Amino acid sequence: MLTTIGCDRVTKHLATTRLAGNSAHSYLSDTVRLEYAENPGAFLSLGENLPDWARTGLLTICATLGLAVVAVAAFKLRRRSTAFIGAILFLAGGASNLIDRITRGTVVDFVNVGVGSLRTGIFNVADVALMVGVALIALGLNRNHLGRYGNQT
Repeated sequence: MLTTIGCDRVTKHLATTRLAGNSAHSYLSDTVRLEYAENPGAFLSLGENLPDWARTGLLTICATLGLAVVAVAAFKLRRRSTAFIGAILFLAGGASNLIDRITRGTVVDFVNVGVGSLRTGIFNVADVALMVGVALIALGLNRNHLGRYGNQT
């Protein structure tokens, strides 16, 4: 968990010091772009148009409550399972983005991938941890469910 948070914090620092105020850097025939952005909203900038006090309060409180729920679930899953690893990744990504939200009021994003006009939004390492975490939780819970109920005849 600390490794994921540390990696996210370091890459956000590098993005802030090396990319802010500069044009995007393109790699692999423009498949990967590194560009600095501050996201005041949630996923895909949802809520960015809310008043500052409402957006920051709502996103901070909701993120904190959501992370608490996942932490309780992770504690209950506390064996080495796919869902447990997913929960830890989700907690790490969420915690690191929450640090940004509390200290800056926005989340630093800097990676964009795609081909031609088909591109992702701009994201960061914590967002990758969140998405991989969700996928592993779903995979682990589905595997548990199938293992328990899938072999009945």
